[in-house]
Amino acid sequence: MEYDYNSQRTKMILPEYGRNIQKMVEYAVQIENREERNKAANAIIAIMGNLNPHLRDISDFKHKLWDHLFIISDFKLDIDSPYEKPTPEVLFEKPKSIPYSEYNIRYKHYGKIIELLIKEASGFEEGPEKEALVKLIANHMKKCYLTWNREMVSDEVIFEDLKKLSGGTIEVPKDLKLPEARDILSKTKKKRPQKKK
Repeated sequence: MEYDYNSQRTKMILPEYGRNIQKMVEYAVQIENREERNKAANAIIAIMGNLNPHLRDISDFKHKLWDHLFIISDFKLDIDSPYEKPTPEVLFEKPKSIPYSEYNIRYKHYGKIIELLIKEASGFEEGPEKEALVKLIANHMKKCYLTWNREMVSDEVIFEDLKKLSGGTIEVPKDLKLPEARDILSKTKKKRPQKKK
């Protein structure tokens, strides 16, 4: 007795549609009459749509099915498609690499966003709006510092770093008092979910 194992069969091109769809497509490729081939292709598309109803949420649902039909046929199916036939070159084309911006961060524990905020705050005119922004930035800098460095940090260190990052354009008001390190650390501890024992 001869057994038919999946490992002995031809490799499935798009396994999500199943082996029967692949067999139907292989049969449709062999049909000589173009009109019959078109009828078979439309019937296969209808079945593929029923097998994957979740694809209907996609805006170009039908187009995707027709593309998949051509892919399953290994681009051998010669039919009148309502959409342009995809090519193997487009399918196997490597995506373009994403250009990453080279940005030297002076103090990595503060991050790029803090540096951008400081740059923006430097352009503000002196007044209550700038003071409020500087206070927010300094508070956030202290939180960032404590996230990466668990030792206590004085406000003077934060103010000095702020001055350096702004190129001396931002002077912190003398009366500015930041939250205590232990208060910031206790808030972050409360936010973390407790592990179950």
